[in-house]
Amino acid sequence: MLRIILASQSKVRKKILDEHHILNDVKPSNVDEDVIKSSLLKEKASPEMISKNLAELKANKISGKFSDNLVLGADSVIDLDGELISKPSDREEALKILKKLNGKKHHLISSVCISKNGSMVWNHTDRATLTMKKMKEDDLKSYLAKISDETLYAYNVYQIEGEGRNLFSSIDGNENTIMGLPVEKIKKYLDNYK
Repeated sequence: MLRIILASQSKVRKKILDEHHILNDVKPSNVDEDVIKSSLLKEKASPEMISKNLAELKANKISGKFSDNLVLGADSVIDLDGELISKPSDREEALKILKKLNGKKHHLISSVCISKNGSMVWNHTDRATLTMKKMKEDDLKSYLAKISDETLYAYNVYQIEGEGRNLFSSIDGNENTIMGLPVEKIKKYLDNYK
């Protein structure tokens, strides 16, 4: 049975792979995402390019250490009219992000990359469009109070399969993509790889 390495410590991504019966071992890449995002933003890279580059960098870093293994790297970003919005570092920042997204449409971009022997062999980027309801600041604070720190930092600022669904008036896209892993495309690649 084919087994892959997940170059991420995301419990959400691990759970998605497990639920889809994709055998995996976790080896976090520990890439300094902020430094790379900052460098790419200086070069005027789009949110999509940043997501793709980070996914590839994570996969390649671990893949170079485990020869002949397939390594999966992934990254998700929020694109609000071309502005990159990253995961919050604390609850105050999470509230600022929610206020920025409040009443607006944004895109969530999830990129995945599979590498072998230090080089990318496959990649895919998927996008979902979400429109957040117009909400009062007290409602946003109330939402944040309901979710745990672990949830808050794992899912950008919303947990789409839980409380977060109530933040949106419309969601157009795959739920697994929104959670950070377009797993159907990964499965298709792995099925053809054998």
